[in-house]
Amino acid sequence: MRPLIILFLFLISPTLVYAQTLTVITKQNAIRESCRFFSPIKKTVVYNDVLEVTFQQGEWYMVNFKGVQGCIHKSAVEKKSVSLTNLGSSGGQSASGDEVALAGKGFNPQVEASYKTQNPNLNFQAVNRIENYNVSENELMNFIESGKLNLQ
Repeated sequence: MRPLIILFLFLISPTLVYAQTLTVITKQNAIRESCRFFSPIKKTVVYNDVLEVTFQQGEWYMVNFKGVQGCIHKSAVEKKSVSLTNLGSSGGQSASGDEVALAGKGFNPQVEASYKTQNPNLNFQAVNRIENYNVSENELMNFIESGKLNLQ
């Protein structure tokens, strides 16, 4: 009996040490009721939220976030494995919130400065306006219905 218990603990220990998580890499996204783009939204998540993975179904992940379970598409997240054994360690470097946001978009201050130097006529204000343009779920569903679009 005792060797069986030891074997059991040995087999489950990797799941206790490493928990697979996903980090949201989009400004805002949705955890959906089912693994379809137009499935009802259960919870809204934002950039850098950490989601616990239950399993993967095709291009969708089933996740848990703050007590809510649902699906999120792989394009909205990035895989990360967190070692629970190293959570108490200190040291290393830290990044500012602006640096993290730029890195999430693939930019750092040097890259942004080089774009401005190489392309002085780029209109970053237009990009900001586009990023801030929001369409509600109701508006989106009305558009789909009026256009008789197929959700499959």
